[in-house]
Amino acid sequence: MTTTTPLDDVTLVGRARDGDVRAYEQLVLRYQGPMFRLAVKMLAHRGDAEDVVQEVFLNAWRKLGQLGEDAAFVGWLYRATTNRCLNVIRARRPRADVDLDTAESPRADLQPERAAQVSGQLAALTAALDLLTPEQRACWLLREVHGRSYDEIGEIVGVNATAVRGRIARARAQLAEVMKPWR
Repeated sequence: MTTTTPLDDVTLVGRARDGDVRAYEQLVLRYQGPMFRLAVKMLAHRGDAEDVVQEVFLNAWRKLGQLGEDAAFVGWLYRATTNRCLNVIRARRPRADVDLDTAESPRADLQPERAAQVSGQLAALTAALDLLTPEQRACWLLREVHGRSYDEIGEIVGVNATAVRGRIARARAQLAEVMKPWR
């Protein structure tokens, strides 16, 4: 019995570009989770996030031939997801409702008091993220949740690394201020 090692992204993208649907399915399976987590945190609405991610992957499949380098696929996905989320936010009414159902539930094995505290912290963080500008929220999430470098974030949101650092610094300061009661 032989075990197959998973193919790397570049190989899968190259095969998908040649029309291999199964290769593209592997890419979707690999990256739909991170894209969804980014979208749901940016939009604070599970349904909108699902729509965004589905649209991003459909458009990526259609436009795969336009991708300059196969190795740039993941950055391309982050950029498309971020930009689509920003468009959704801009199209909304001035204030979006926060969907607390999108917050991860606290662990069931925690004591009720602790579970309530964690749930409250998650709700407060979700509300605090909603107070950031969409651009700050995107930069902060890409850095703190998705671990992207400043240069990658700059490419994704279309600004230089210095502007990214500034947005993240302002977001961190604002989040720290709002989250003070939870320390």
